[in-house]
Amino acid sequence: QVQLVESGGGLVQAGGSLRLSCAASGRTFSSYTMSWFRQAPGKEREIVAAISRNIITTYYADSVKGRFTISRDNAKNTVWLQMNSLKPEDTAVYYCAAVRTWSSSGYRREPNEYDYWGQGTQVTVSS
Repeated sequence: QVQLVESGGGLVQAGGSLRLSCAASGRTFSSYTMSWFRQAPGKEREIVAAISRNIITTYYADSVKGRFTISRDNAKNTVWLQMNSLKPEDTAVYYCAAVRTWSSSGYRREPNEYDYWGQGTQVTVSS
């Protein structure tokens, strides 16, 4: 069982930066693939970025490539999402998600593949 708590959301002007954090409970954090998803009003939840257990493999949605960076520290049970050059279309509730995987270098991209979710943190980018 993993409990996830996000923090770091807020209101920022276009072009600004935010850093989201997700703290996980439990002693087996390194067994979990971690991801960030987002959901804007009236839209489906979509993946933003994912990172493998061994930190070697990452995935980014095309819409955030070059602007966002996902990272994790398995010793601190924490995953981050550094968001730079934010745009109004990045406005959404951002969720941290975890799934236990056997592959140390793989990742998952679909919401229904994840077993654990945080409560979400609002990110609002004004124009």
